[in-house]
Amino acid sequence: MSFDLHLNGLRAVVTGGTQGLGAAVVKTLAQAGARVATSARSLPLQSVEGVTYVAADLSTAEGTRHFSQTVLKDWGGVDILINALGGSKTPGGGFAAISDEHWFAEFNLNLMPAVRMDRALLPNMLAQGSGVIIHVSSIQRVLPLPESTTAYAAAKAALTTYSKSLAREVTSKGVRVLSVAPGWIETEASVAFTQRTAAHAGTDYEGGKKIIMDWLGGIPVGRPAKPQEVADLIAFLASPRSASITGTEYRIDGGTVPTV
Repeated sequence: MSFDLHLNGLRAVVTGGTQGLGAAVVKTLAQAGARVATSARSLPLQSVEGVTYVAADLSTAEGTRHFSQTVLKDWGGVDILINALGGSKTPGGGFAAISDEHWFAEFNLNLMPAVRMDRALLPNMLAQGSGVIIHVSSIQRVLPLPESTTAYAAAKAALTTYSKSLAREVTSKGVRVLSVAPGWIETEASVAFTQRTAAHAGTDYEGGKKIIMDWLGGIPVGRPAKPQEVADLIAFLASPRSASITGTEYRIDGGTVPTV
């Protein structure tokens, strides 16, 4: 039995697709035959063959406008939009260490790019009567770490709620909307953070990983997810194979969150 995702020739846009999870999603969709365009503040040294890269800072309205208009000009519309951009730069120290600037920065990185990209590209999907939008949220929305991820977690919670509302609005018009909530993913940024944690604690990399897993209350599978594992889930959900899936969130966290 073939498990062709039937993505060949579909137009797919991925935000933040040059590093971490976004890069894995770009590669996976391209290998499945999709036409892929992605963005980053700076273009990668090594690109995926056949992928269109657009330099744009999506934490700004101007950057989002440039990226979306470039795609619409080149393709006329899109079939798949994966809002994978995200991250946190707020320092540790709990609520008192989070300034207004930190709060705005987290929402401008983790919520507003998705809102703006949807607003720019969704009208075309509605006009053609088909499309898929996937928002990459995080288990942090239900499992925030007060020491360091309060603002990030709040922004991701807002993204999930927005995604649910958007699905209720447009699913009946032919556009599926859903979200994916990863747990800890071993991306380049995560590796660097683990190394810093290990150095601060006077241990090695594996010791640093254990410290972080303890912060999360443990990961039953015993390790963080690989970017490719999450990308495979996203590619499946974006494909016609998932035509009846919409308005929900898929958690992929190795069992970290113990509740239903």
